[in-house]
Amino acid sequence: MHTTPLAALLLAMTATLATAQPANTPTPPKTEARPVTETIHGTTITDNFRWLEGDNSDPSNMGKVTDEVSAWTDAQNAHTRAVLDNLPGRKSIEEAFRPLMQIGAVSAPAMAGDRYFYTKREGTENQPRVLMRIGHAGAPQVLLDPAKIDPSGLTALGGMLPSQDGKLLAFSLYRKGDENTTIYFLEVDTGRWLPDTLTTKAQPIQWLPDNSGLFYERLDNIDDPYSARIMFHKLGTHPRFNPVLFKQYTKAENEKLATTWGPGATVSKDGNWMVLSYWTSTSSNDIWAIDLRKWFKDGTFDKREIKVGADNNFFGEIHGDTLFMITDYKAPNKQILAVDLNNPQEANWKTIVPDNPNAVLQSFGIAKGLIAADYEEKATSRIYIFDLAGKPKGTLNLPGIGSAGLSVEDDRTEAFLSFTSFNFPSTIFRVDLATPQAEPTVWERPQVPVDPSTVQVDQVQFKSKDGTPVTMFIVHKKGLKLDGNNPTILNAYGGFNISQTPFFSPTLFPWFDAGGVFALPNIRGGGEYGKPWHQGGMLANKQNTFNDMIAAAQWLIDNKYTNPNRLATVGGSNGGLLMGAMITQRPDLFRAVVCQVPLLDMLRYQNFLMARYWVPEYGTAENPDHLAWLKAYSPYHNIKPGTKYPAVLFTAGENDTRVHALHARKMAAALQAATASDPAERPILLWVDRDAGHGAGKPLNLRIRDAVDSRIFLMWQLGMLPK
Repeated sequence: MHTTPLAALLLAMTATLATAQPANTPTPPKTEARPVTETIHGTTITDNFRWLEGDNSDPSNMGKVTDEVSAWTDAQNAHTRAVLDNLPGRKSIEEAFRPLMQIGAVSAPAMAGDRYFYTKREGTENQPRVLMRIGHAGAPQVLLDPAKIDPSGLTALGGMLPSQDGKLLAFSLYRKGDENTTIYFLEVDTGRWLPDTLTTKAQPIQWLPDNSGLFYERLDNIDDPYSARIMFHKLGTHPRFNPVLFKQYTKAENEKLATTWGPGATVSKDGNWMVLSYWTSTSSNDIWAIDLRKWFKDGTFDKREIKVGADNNFFGEIHGDTLFMITDYKAPNKQILAVDLNNPQEANWKTIVPDNPNAVLQSFGIAKGLIAADYEEKATSRIYIFDLAGKPKGTLNLPGIGSAGLSVEDDRTEAFLSFTSFNFPSTIFRVDLATPQAEPTVWERPQVPVDPSTVQVDQVQFKSKDGTPVTMFIVHKKGLKLDGNNPTILNAYGGFNISQTPFFSPTLFPWFDAGGVFALPNIRGGGEYGKPWHQGGMLANKQNTFNDMIAAAQWLIDNKYTNPNRLATVGGSNGGLLMGAMITQRPDLFRAVVCQVPLLDMLRYQNFLMARYWVPEYGTAENPDHLAWLKAYSPYHNIKPGTKYPAVLFTAGENDTRVHALHARKMAAALQAATASDPAERPILLWVDRDAGHGAGKPLNLRIRDAVDSRIFLMWQLGMLPK
């Protein structure tokens, strides 16, 4: 049996199941309640900890951290460190986690001519480097190393786009997780950085074929997340002269559309066409065709309507004068249509790949004469190949049951397959889409110091409160005894049409070796089962998401995997909202909760950062019809004093530009004041990372610290540490 050093430690620790606690466990700092009472649509709301939001005097910069809030956060952080850093076995766990988290990671390459551009992180590197090969088997050349730009490891790559001949590389960088990306340009053959710089959350869209310039997206004002622009930059010119092709609507221009994600664009490789989209909700967008030849000639930006006003998604790839469009319009599991950009009206659309009633089309790519369509069947990947007329050409041979993605280009059938599963390390394969049943060839695969064959993966089905069947992955060591006493982590997301599919996590293997279970349900709000599945967990239906999660936990208990004293749940962002609902709706069901970068005050969330984008997903208390359902589940507003709450670890990022740290601050303060549980045994902890945002770009050393924090907190609460 392959056993890691950490597994041996965990096995020794689990001999005693009594919950250990650090010597002289400190109590949390006291937080002053300063009630603010207001009436919203006739409903009186009292907020005891609004002062922890920060300074709200400037509507354009709501939630600015004050010195008082900063000092309070320092005290909470110090308390959390005093608890977590003094738990027995922490040093051993950190030493064991380090090699597991130093396992390399590599991306599928972007192909440009005979050049292959990709990212790779190895060993102790904090951030991935950008590399290039000439020929798929060529020697790797390092083009960009963030460590040489910023030895602290806090500068991260936002994205990259090689020119069509691979001679130039546009790439973006940001620091401390703020996602405020700046585009830079690299001359690939010489390694010389060009003087051009594009700022303010800029991201590249498409190079012109002659490398003279590129289209990109940016914010007009970094403090206004609703100020997106689609722009063009000609190399060698100052950005102040960059023309704006399209800008996001203002509230005055369109109240509804000002609350969505704004514009996006796809440009054809020949530079002749742009397909412009504009989000009208989190699951719908308007879409137009623009003849860029006219724009280059005389500045005419003529939007030809493809589809406007439908409650559906429309996206795609341009091939010549044809848009191959993926949409859930009249197809709940999505279909691919061909749109003639010269005559883009709906009457002229042609169905290429029709809706599949048994699988959800997630994405597709255009290769030379082929369409590679990525489907999900029961939350696992299947890739089907069609010709450009829609004739089936076979199914791509995958290494197993798991999650897959493809990197393709329209000038070749060569492609690169990314594949992973709970028992399969993330691997990049080289494939030929013209022979889809051929065995994939490994291109890059990291070495892992664990044995994936030791774990068992099952997919089960259970019924939610309303009788809806829900699927769930369950992973554990082979031969596990189902005695109702296994420490179990339940993780889910349930929102924004995002699917939860199999993934590989080396740090879970010591958990499995010590008798632990990991469960991942596909709850409503996600995208695993098409548009109805997403709609079933949004707006007034959001409670279905929480009911599905509660049913998943109950199924694990009823089927002898675990019990409430050995069950923990973990989630972040929208999944952090899910965690908040579990804390307040079923505190008896979980011993511990890790709630990461969460949304928790659902009556005020829309006032901060970019959160107004999510109003179409959740609703807003500004609408009297929405207030009732939001107040009914808003975690912050459903805390009941005197309740025995589970132990909770809240985490947030001070530089988060998506979800404001105020949610975690206010919820932690309110729970600390309300819980009837012994704070020495079931504490409410808060960690606000001053060097991080929503999570993207976090360096390896901080990711190791966070992973150890979460794991030792769970081990402590689930009885896996020695007395």
